Amino acid sequence: MAEDTRRERVVLETERQRIVGDVMLPTEGFRTRLSDLLNSEGLRFIALVDAEVTDHATGDMTTHDFVAVARDHVQVAYDDAV
Repeated sequence: MAEDTRRERVVLETERQRIVGDVMLPTEGFRTRLSDLLNSEGLRFIALVDAEVTDHATGDMTTHDFVAVARDHVQVAYDDAV
């Protein structure tokens, strides 16, 4: 990971799934917040690494090294502050 970026653990909720994973954000300057990423013009997919995907209907969870989530499907997004 480059020194000018940082990982932030986030939760993305879609109609069918809860997706928890790390997004890469700049450490300082422009677009350092999750809301900045979500509102980026032209962004169609949100890239997450070290992701856990949980199905709302069944509760089944799978893990993935990388997941791309269509921004249009995200209903709720927030930092996964522990």
